[in-house]
Amino acid sequence: MKKLARKIVIIGFVIFLLMQLYQPARNKDNGQVLSSHITKMHPLPDSVNVIFESSCYDCHSNNTKYPWYSYIQPARFIMERHIRNGKKDLNFSEFGNYSRRQQESKLKSISKQVKSGDMPLASYIFLHKNAKLTSRQKEAVIRWVDTTLKNYE
Repeated sequence: MKKLARKIVIIGFVIFLLMQLYQPARNKDNGQVLSSHITKMHPLPDSVNVIFESSCYDCHSNNTKYPWYSYIQPARFIMERHIRNGKKDLNFSEFGNYSRRQQESKLKSISKQVKSGDMPLASYIFLHKNAKLTSRQKEAVIRWVDTTLKNYE
């Protein structure tokens, strides 16, 4: 029985090491701000931009700041799934590529999810304490969204 347990541990360790060989491409745009980026589409107050940078852009843009644990599998698999899903729902880097109707819908969704506390995700906040939005930050984002939506009328 001891030999079996030892073999299982060794096989598990080898599998863990082999998993480390898989390192998918990183979500980096090398600091380029595309003409389709939301900051190029709409005036963004510095206070709101700071909020987006600390709480949103890692999953909702083409530029993720990767922490140390992102180099270790399976954490990397989980992060990549979050980034892929986040960019599918909203990509600030490509906001200008959405239709006018989609842009309005995305802005309304930002406001709704910030109000409800659904964003940023609790799992993200757990690892990034500075991403948690205060009531003042939520108000700033919602106010900016409301002002921006008026431009669509």
